[in-house]
Amino acid sequence: MTKAMSLDNLGAILAECSGEDTIRLEGAARTPFDDLGYDSLALIETAAQLKLAYGVVIRDEQILEVTTPEELLELINRQLAAA
Repeated sequence: MTKAMSLDNLGAILAECSGEDTIRLEGAARTPFDDLGYDSLALIETAAQLKLAYGVVIRDEQILEVTTPEELLELINRQLAAA
């Protein structure tokens, strides 16, 4: 069985880490984080939450290099598949 995170799961984590109530990424997965209103602090917090909740380790440099939720989801799912 392949482990994978969904776009909805990622949206929930991003919402929690940015202080939003909910975030719907459907239709916005290719929108840059800057355009969605996420700063580097929210993304670093997201990486920390991913490590705690899913065991996914994303270095600060990596989280700052991804530009869209789709890219982040691909990075997460590659790690989950390799685990």
